[in-house]
Amino acid sequence: MGTTDLSGRVAVVTGAGAGLGRAEALALAHAGADVVVNDMGEAADTVVAEIQALDRRAIAVKGDVSDWGLGATMVEAAVDGLGSLDIVVNNAGIIRDGMLFNLTEQMWDDVVRVHLKGHAAVCHAASVHWRERAKSTGQPVAASVVNTTSEAFLFGGPGQANYAAAKSGIVALTLSIARGMSRYGVRANAIAPRARTEMTANVFEESTGAGLDILAPERVGTFVSYLASDAAAQVNGQVFVVYGDMVALLAPPTVEQKFTSPTGAFSTTELDQLIGGHFEGRPASQTFSANSIAALDTTGVGNKG
Repeated sequence: MGTTDLSGRVAVVTGAGAGLGRAEALALAHAGADVVVNDMGEAADTVVAEIQALDRRAIAVKGDVSDWGLGATMVEAAVDGLGSLDIVVNNAGIIRDGMLFNLTEQMWDDVVRVHLKGHAAVCHAASVHWRERAKSTGQPVAASVVNTTSEAFLFGGPGQANYAAAKSGIVALTLSIARGMSRYGVRANAIAPRARTEMTANVFEESTGAGLDILAPERVGTFVSYLASDAAAQVNGQVFVVYGDMVALLAPPTVEQKFTSPTGAFSTTELDQLIGGHFEGRPASQTFSANSIAALDTTGVGNKG
């Protein structure tokens, strides 16, 4: 078991001006890290002040994460301004919900751009830096990436085609980073969090319990701090659902049924006999959608509407 102390480490956190990103940035600072705080406006300055009040260093880098060059700017701020780059937490995102037939091209592009391209832009810049650092020193960099997906990619909600598609892409991006960058000492994992934030203000019912809200973003921040630490050195290429009092490690998809042509090359008749027969009488709800994941929720705080 390694240490969860992040003293001497430097993190970049996107979308850190409020909600989950703010909680994650503060959790990293509480663990000892210095932080580059990214957000669009003055909220970034407020979080920088909160981190500095913890006797940690912090720098605000304002701008849209989907600007490819901003990723490099954040890396430069971490390395030149704070002395290193060891942790990347991608959190920035927006929602533009609507049924697919109601989505405009702009609604689709905005969500995919901020979520998926935004994650890729920061991860690209960080990966360039870490690869160069590992090659110049001959040593692995011991860095961690935490990307933010959503249970939406598991469910495929009918009103979130753009969001679910972007979040699915983030999982694939995370796995690619985990496989491609591990040789340089970089780990990458994805979390699917739930938290009561401004973005989800109309989603969850009010908490009725005493003490820390069961959907408090600070609960997610604690897990992100753990994933960023040496204690999680063996955790790579994983996807977690995290909220409330639990963390759930997801397993990769499994093969339900393999169909093999008895003649060596399928005819449509054979396909109908094998595949059609397999689906005969199957409930319409039994699809690739991982509806069983919803059973994890024991918070007692349901969705509104």
